[in-house]
Amino acid sequence: MKKYSDSTPPLLAHREVTRREVLKWCTALGGASLLPLGGGLPLGLARAATQPPYGAGEQCFYSGCVVNCGSQCTLRAFVKDGRVTRVETDNSDDGPNNRAIRACLRGRSMRKYTYSPDRIKYPMRRVPGAKRGEGKFERISWDEALDTVAKEWVRVLNTYGPESIHRMYGSGTTSSGMTRRNEFFRLANMLGGHLDEYGTYSTAQISAAIPYLYGINAGNTINDMANSKLIVMFGCNILETRQSGGGLSYELFEARKKGNARIIMVDPRYSDSMAKLGDEWVPIRPGSDGALIAAIAYVLMNEGLVDQQFVDTHCLGFDEEHMPEGVPAGNSYRAYIMGEGPDKTVKTPQWAETITGYPAEKIIRLAREIGSTKPCCVIQGWGPQRHANGDTMSRSIAMLAILTGNVGIAGGGSGSAESVSQIGFPRMPEGTNPVKTRISFYTWVNAIDDYTQVTAKKMGLRNKEKLDHGIKFLWNSSGNALINQHSDINGTRKILEDESKCECIVVVENRMTASAKFADILLPSVTPLEQDDIIQQGYQVDQSSLLIARKAIEPLFETRSQYDICAALSEKIGKLLGQPDLAAKYTEGRSQLDWVKHLYAQARAKKPELPESFDEASKIGLFKWFPMPQKVAFKAFRDDPAANPLKTPSGKIEIFSKRLWDLNQTWELPEGDAIYAIPVHEKTWEGPCDYEGMKKHPFQLIGHHYKGRAHSSYANIPWLEQVAPQQLWMNEADAAQRGIRHDDMVKVFNDRGAVVVRVKVTPRIMPGVLSLPQGAWYTPDKNGVDQGGCINTLTKTHMIPLAKGNPQHTNLVDVVKI
Repeated sequence: MKKYSDSTPPLLAHREVTRREVLKWCTALGGASLLPLGGGLPLGLARAATQPPYGAGEQCFYSGCVVNCGSQCTLRAFVKDGRVTRVETDNSDDGPNNRAIRACLRGRSMRKYTYSPDRIKYPMRRVPGAKRGEGKFERISWDEALDTVAKEWVRVLNTYGPESIHRMYGSGTTSSGMTRRNEFFRLANMLGGHLDEYGTYSTAQISAAIPYLYGINAGNTINDMANSKLIVMFGCNILETRQSGGGLSYELFEARKKGNARIIMVDPRYSDSMAKLGDEWVPIRPGSDGALIAAIAYVLMNEGLVDQQFVDTHCLGFDEEHMPEGVPAGNSYRAYIMGEGPDKTVKTPQWAETITGYPAEKIIRLAREIGSTKPCCVIQGWGPQRHANGDTMSRSIAMLAILTGNVGIAGGGSGSAESVSQIGFPRMPEGTNPVKTRISFYTWVNAIDDYTQVTAKKMGLRNKEKLDHGIKFLWNSSGNALINQHSDINGTRKILEDESKCECIVVVENRMTASAKFADILLPSVTPLEQDDIIQQGYQVDQSSLLIARKAIEPLFETRSQYDICAALSEKIGKLLGQPDLAAKYTEGRSQLDWVKHLYAQARAKKPELPESFDEASKIGLFKWFPMPQKVAFKAFRDDPAANPLKTPSGKIEIFSKRLWDLNQTWELPEGDAIYAIPVHEKTWEGPCDYEGMKKHPFQLIGHHYKGRAHSSYANIPWLEQVAPQQLWMNEADAAQRGIRHDDMVKVFNDRGAVVVRVKVTPRIMPGVLSLPQGAWYTPDKNGVDQGGCINTLTKTHMIPLAKGNPQHTNLVDVVKI
């Protein structure tokens, strides 16, 4: 039997029992020499050690939580008489070289999720004459449902072409080999293609904007914070967004413990991350980060705290001496800060105080601390870039790392979000999409409502100047963005109700979400416990993993996996098109389990230490690799910029981007919108400087990710609703002025809609700001007032200029007690 040394093993097999129990087991076999010396277990021993103390008649099956928090944590389903009796998680923690991938309360509620009364049990179609969204369906057979979908797909394809077929953004499953988006795309690509998308609701702005600075979007891995002396986090709430064993919380705690850096958190809300890890809270008004950064930059420049050698040698556009050719004078970053640019405004701390609400003297102290402490890690979450000025705000935050010369060094970073380390195991192949046209993920509603407006210059259409047709066939699987997670629900539902625009909506879902109610054909899908899968590592850094998920119970009711649905559709569509071999090409003769075995064999090609037998791997279930490489982004460029240029046109960090300058001149932007060549504080509609709008709706409303849900997944689970009820966060001073007390029912409203929700009166949010946790299911009453607490009843669809993304944290509202 193979033994590992103290230099951590390449693979750590999952174990169910304590080290003392393993020692006892080994001794019974003839001595402790079989015990591994490192943190993991040898493969043969691991199999024997994975037999937990089952109850009478119980079996244990590995599965995973694959919703889009990104963590992909391990679940173990215990089954008796064909029913899941309990769900536990990874308990294999055996020291620093084998960290358990423990699920949070969301994943541990998978039994409640599977047996939820919201489960969609049968194929259904919308009742003739009922409006989309009314949720009026009648049960039909699978054969009738699939026939209808196949005929509609072929009809739309023949009438309008493949650009009219679209699978809209959905993130109910991620990092899974079989249940992400692959099933639909594989079939669509075999049928001539589909209208694809770029960007995501999570990261559209930061992903689009940061490459204009660096050529790519990258940052140091979070465990590099152990090398930092100061950490400044903007809207970065890891302890709620990545709260489980598969997330980043562990790495952040470990980095803090090893490096003992001081942590400053900039956020309108006193988050759980601030409560557990922060040393100082910097509350500023939502959308004002750019003003804060500009004032900090002013202090850095005024007091000689800029790393001048770094910005001179590694950057373009800091001052007038380092600008691209052909740009008029006064457009450098320094000119903007010092009031020598077009706006003629010096960006002093006193100027920023009026915008941010944060005192000028504290801004000065913050700037001096950032400028004089090295290495300093500046890191941003994804919340700030979901504002109306998110494009330029994400670049503004990164400027702190650039100005202080912390880019490319251990303990520093790029000023973007953190990076992760992944092995990159295979997924079910999608094939190649013959259609190269791509819309922004956020413009799918526009492509339904008026496709003539979806052009390259107006809405960022890629690889084509304009659309020839609108979206006529919409496929929505594992995604609640059809209505719940998209902005301006009331405006969106009016578009979806018009059957002359989008002619067929197919929803594949396992629960009756707000979006599922807008289906023409509703196809019931399985949960993770009801299918075989292969799940890749989630949002970890120091440890990577692979999980072999086995079907714990047979699919309930008449539910099917998305793969089985698409395989059946391939057969029916093949007959309609006279392509009898289409189904064989789609499945390659494999069932879903066969595909999982095939993908596992490909995983072994990457990691040969995995067991040769799939059955053996299934019994072990979970495999881990430690340590994964720690990353310092742009280190080679920092060390030698001439030999290792960035992927920007100049090869340098482009503080001034000529590409953005040109886009602002050529793209067709709504009045008041602009694309800025340098990072600036951009005043926006319904932002902190919209004083006219505040006369009618005086509160800024943001959303935040919530412990009880991953976006809208796991909503309506009673266990989770008890520990994390949907509540509007409101400052004590604001509540007192309105006669509102904690736990009162209030109505939050603006011109787009109204929401009824309970209020959480707390000092943990700054005055003038409200926060409503995103992801609650939209539940309108007969008057259209949402009783579910869904923030998108109140958000606006005005897309952000550069990324054409979602500004869902930029809202003005009013609130009254009911």
